[in-house]
Amino acid sequence: MSEPARVLIADDEESIRFFLRETLEEAGHEVLEVANGDDAAEALAGGGAFFLAFLDIRMPGPSGLEILDQIQAAGSDVPIVIITAQNTFENAVEAMKRGALDYLVKPFGMAEVLALVEKARRTHALQREVRALRREVAGQTAPGERLVGKSPTLLEIYKTIGRVAASDVPVLITGESGTGKELVARAIHNAGPRAEGPFVAINTAAIPRDLLESELFGHERGAFTGAVQSRSGRFRDAAGGTLFLDEIGDMPVDLQAKLLRVLQTGEVTSVGARHAEHVNVRILAATNRDPDEAVAEGQMREDLLYRLRVVPIHMPPLRERPEDVPLLVRHFVQRYGVELSGQPCFLAESTVAKLCKHDWPGNVRELENAVKRALVLAASEVLQPDDFDFLGEAETRATGPAGLEEAVTAEAEALLAEPDSDGLHAQILERVERPLLEAVLRETDGNQIRAAARLGINRNTLRKKIAELSVRLPRRP
Repeated sequence: MSEPARVLIADDEESIRFFLRETLEEAGHEVLEVANGDDAAEALAGGGAFFLAFLDIRMPGPSGLEILDQIQAAGSDVPIVIITAQNTFENAVEAMKRGALDYLVKPFGMAEVLALVEKARRTHALQREVRALRREVAGQTAPGERLVGKSPTLLEIYKTIGRVAASDVPVLITGESGTGKELVARAIHNAGPRAEGPFVAINTAAIPRDLLESELFGHERGAFTGAVQSRSGRFRDAAGGTLFLDEIGDMPVDLQAKLLRVLQTGEVTSVGARHAEHVNVRILAATNRDPDEAVAEGQMREDLLYRLRVVPIHMPPLRERPEDVPLLVRHFVQRYGVELSGQPCFLAESTVAKLCKHDWPGNVRELENAVKRALVLAASEVLQPDDFDFLGEAETRATGPAGLEEAVTAEAEALLAEPDSDGLHAQILERVERPLLEAVLRETDGNQIRAAARLGINRNTLRKKIAELSVRLPRRP
């Protein structure tokens, strides 16, 4: 049974107040009942520390929706359940849009009422967590793009960045796609004497061969068809600063020879020009390939590799530094929370634990995009584990029932490993039933009669499950 709580009931129908009072008092809760909106508003404004309030949508004095607006404006966080005699789309949308915890349609049963009390309990727990998290990050500003982590391998990379930043020696950064190679290059640039100069990045694999030479070295007007005006090129654009050559292992071999000459002489010759021009620029390069294999396969010049790899830095994949996942997740939530959801957002500890179990084949970039997606779609300012359920979609589709059984087994084992793992059966059922019900309701456009038929259960049972599990109903167009 839930902890005893103080609940307000406001309805002009005596039978409704009686049923709610009997149900709640039998469950051990303290109840205050009123018959009109004025008394309800006074009770809520009087600092009665209500755990939950049931407000009729129509009653003498202010309506339930008007009272909801008043307490929202006053900054109260008392969860409000709107009671309505008409289960219309408009009533439901209006109640939820104004910030109600939920709405209750007359006539209703005992199970629905108790399920809403439990939902309010979870809401209060989330509010406490939000307040604690807000205190934790108070005074902090949203971070920008930077390297994040404290794993031993990343700490060694920080040290190397500090050692090489002051010089102009070329650095070759290797690692899988999405590990943050450009962030390493930017960190070197920002920590060195060229920090006030430009940082120019170019992905040599993303530009067609016939345009890449011009992009790098520039061209004169009329040098080729379409060259209607001269172009300075990325080397000149980066003068006084740093030029970052990404995916250097995919650069055409003939252009590698021209790049090697620039590195040797410090001079750039534009396409169509007769004379070379000296450029003062530092070169940093990166590749997601093994450069030694690329040399062995004839895809990269060995002498260019020696020129670029004066100092090598290897960025490890995220799966090899799992201790950095919590820091990265919090970094991205803090960075994108307000931008994508309109308010500061936070993470439940169970969410962080779930994300630490994912392999992240796309590395930090995949993690960043997953956080962005969750921020856009989450129903609450506290990201919950089910806000990241999409991470397992591909695996579930590929493995079918066997994959589902393995997922349930893994979830059960994870819960058993926690210190307080009582109620395991109910926890697992909730995590399986809720996505099932939400999927069927989406498929039936929210039609509960059709959804109950597809599920093979009674409609009343479905309504009870929706309330108990806080199932998200699909939005109607």
